[in-house]
Amino acid sequence: MSTNFDEVINRFGTNCAKWDGLVTEYGQEVIPLSVADMDFRAPQALVDETIRIAQHGIFGYTELYPPYYEAVQGWMKRAYAWDIPQEWIVFSPRIVQAFSIILQKFTEIGDRVLIHTPAYQPIAKAVSENDRKLVESPLIYRNGRYEIDFEDMELHMKQGIKVLLLCSPHNPTGRVWNISELARLADLCNLYDVLLVSDDVHADFIRPGHEHTVITKLSEQVAQRSIICTSPSKTFNLASLEIANIIIPNEDLRAKFKKGLVEAGIHNPTFFAVPICETAYTVCDGWLEEVKSYIEGNIHFVKQFFAEHFPEFHIVESEGTYLLWIDCTSFDKNDEKLKRWLLDDSKVSVSFGTTFGQQGEGFIRLNVATSRVTLEEALQRMATAYPSI
Repeated sequence: MSTNFDEVINRFGTNCAKWDGLVTEYGQEVIPLSVADMDFRAPQALVDETIRIAQHGIFGYTELYPPYYEAVQGWMKRAYAWDIPQEWIVFSPRIVQAFSIILQKFTEIGDRVLIHTPAYQPIAKAVSENDRKLVESPLIYRNGRYEIDFEDMELHMKQGIKVLLLCSPHNPTGRVWNISELARLADLCNLYDVLLVSDDVHADFIRPGHEHTVITKLSEQVAQRSIICTSPSKTFNLASLEIANIIIPNEDLRAKFKKGLVEAGIHNPTFFAVPICETAYTVCDGWLEEVKSYIEGNIHFVKQFFAEHFPEFHIVESEGTYLLWIDCTSFDKNDEKLKRWLLDDSKVSVSFGTTFGQQGEGFIRLNVATSRVTLEEALQRMATAYPSI
């Protein structure tokens, strides 16, 4: 590998939500395997581009020009065999911001919005904060694997659903929805006139043997009621640069969404966002393949460690993302013992299942996008503290 992913980079003192956010309560002893960003440097090409444009020294207003749209088009074609015209692409700082604007422009107060649980909570919070009714359709956890409960979904849709917020791949379970599942979802949305909003932010991290399908590709009918939310932020570790590409085939939906951006005062991208997005999508493919290979090694390491030290826990087979969803219900069904073991005794921070809703009780989400030595130290701490519980 041309990049040294084994390098341990000190992120303390960088206003880091993942590391600095724990200092007040736990000091610098704690190892976070929680917040979904990576502990790896971004590709060198992106670091170089950032330095180059910073040295210009003028940080004025920016605008979107053809190279941005061409870069997004090229990435969608290479990554997903998806040919899209430039006019479908709408820049938004963050996907969660886009969710709120979609809710404000396409629903009314009190309208019902469906998500699959356990769920990434900022999505669920966007629904409640905008005074819409959050409708949970729990995934079926069967034989150690998660599946969509289509009967439950349809029952809710019969009672009236305005928007389906789909997470594809799914966070936190790691499911990559297959074509038949997506087709059935699309059919239900078409039948019950539901707007389908798909968060594809983890789509560039698909594990071997699986393939991400952009649901819009299935038919013109579903394309006309779909909004696809993409971003290089997870892919190249750029979360704080505020880059999201919202792809909307339907001209009327697109115009309405753009109006929502204007109403929210969102227009000029930040100075670094556009050139970094262009560089990421045009010259960083090799880095992505390297980091995916390294993460794959980390996943195998964690599986082997758990099999040896915590055989009673079940790691749900991840099909995508760099996150592992782990069933610890044999140890603790309500997170209390888990928190004592992990945070208090092991000094390891994870995302506890209850932060993803009631369906996540007794589970933890582990972020393995870190150096192997950091991951090994965290797991060894967990193993050392485990017998005392």
